Amino acid sequence: MFVYSVKANTLKLVGIIGAALLILIVMIFLIPDYAPKTTAAIAKQNEDIKYDKIKDNDDRIAFLGQFGWEVDPDPTEEVTIRIPSEFDRVLTSYNELQKQQGLDLSRYRGKEVTRYSYKVKNYPEYNGDVTANVIVFKNRVIGGDICSSDVSGFIGTFEFPDKSFPEESDAPIPAKTEATAPETGDQISPTP
Repeated sequence: MFVYSVKANTLKLVGIIGAALLILIVMIFLIPDYAPKTTAAIAKQNEDIKYDKIKDNDDRIAFLGQFGWEVDPDPTEEVTIRIPSEFDRVLTSYNELQKQQGLDLSRYRGKEVTRYSYKVKNYPEYNGDVTANVIVFKNRVIGGDICSSDVSGFIGTFEFPDKSFPEESDAPIPAKTEATAPETGDQISPTP
């Protein structure tokens, strides 16, 4: 015969665990489903956006126009950069921004790419300088952003903002992102 005694502390522990499980079960049924956007969901949402066949300046301007951006016809900067093989904290954060728009720079580690920067003419309700950066590899847009390097600068995805800046989470992420490729010393900043 096997005898087991239970103390009051053990009963309290079992009661606490049972209450926590009950609360967890109730929360699962009461909280609405939340599924973060996957790359496939973002791609489906943007299936009309063309990221390939970007051969010349007109194609890059048309690419930005798909999102509603009006830019000066001549780029303010065209620079060849090498995507580092190892991402530091800043570049990892910048790549998270790319993933929000269905792109991923990590697939291009070690590759030479070209970044074209354009002056944006129609950023809503913002008086500072705004730049559109388009990163191209083999006639395909692989990354980029809309940003301002002003004192109150920001950086965001290609998506045209629905509201004035800055407001809710639709607004660009306030940040100034810069990084230098450790192998070459090339600046890989999305801002000019």
